[in-house]
Amino acid sequence: MSIATPITFDYDRAFSRNVGWVTLAEQDRLRKSRVAIAGLGGVGGGHLLTLARLGISQFTISDFDEFDVHNLNRQAGAFVSTMGQSKLDTLANMARDVNPELDLRLLPEGVHAGNIDEFLRDVDIYVDSLDFFALPARRLVFAKCREMGIPALTAAPLGMGVAFLYFRPDGMSFEDYFKVEGFDQQEQYARFIAGLSPAMLNRNYLVAPEAVNFQEKRGPSTIMACDLCSGVMGTSVLKVLLNRGEIRAAPWGMQFDSYHQKLKFTWRPFGNSNPLQRLLLQFIRPILRGKLP
Repeated sequence: MSIATPITFDYDRAFSRNVGWVTLAEQDRLRKSRVAIAGLGGVGGGHLLTLARLGISQFTISDFDEFDVHNLNRQAGAFVSTMGQSKLDTLANMARDVNPELDLRLLPEGVHAGNIDEFLRDVDIYVDSLDFFALPARRLVFAKCREMGIPALTAAPLGMGVAFLYFRPDGMSFEDYFKVEGFDQQEQYARFIAGLSPAMLNRNYLVAPEAVNFQEKRGPSTIMACDLCSGVMGTSVLKVLLNRGEIRAAPWGMQFDSYHQKLKFTWRPFGNSNPLQRLLLQFIRPILRGKLP
């Protein structure tokens, strides 16, 4: 019986196949970069593993949740064997299995006002992966990123596609784009949806609208959308960290829908105060109240 020879981890060999699409110097820059990821569920786990395979070697990650059965359809760390286990610890172990030399800072209580400075300490870029309904925490993190001069990116899984937004520290802010300040929770959700997806490419193939229930904070999801988010996010992080070409920042947005095979760029000056967004909000508000068209 043959005995497997132990493999010694070697960074240069492990990520050598990246070289060509990045230079050796760029790969070294990725290795020395630190990425903060808040939330390791639907898209966050995929972001962490994608960026670890890109060769990024320093992460600050947070999540307070545990895996449950309803996560199995889409979350990178969700397996029968991980049910009831910490998402944070599970994904940290999976990332270390890609690169055992990772420098990981773990925040098991999620991100809040008491640890936001620690969460963003030494960070080069922020990757937003918070739950859709975690708007207070999301607003906190984006505001702090702007204050600290940290680029902040979000890729939302919508239907069978991805909606992407990039907030430059010197560009339009999260608050100026979404304009949720002063509104009740329901209206904030409506404005967040409208800002994430001005093109609404996914709206006409929802075949079981009763699956959407904002009162119960639940909705349908697909692994295809989450995987597309990881690809878009990984590429965007690479471009920002390496200063490799333009990424359109807010008020620009991008949505790709694989079901319709459509790519749409949107430009919404004044964010949700834009006349087109006001019309979209009139369509969204009844849906959130359960009055589906």
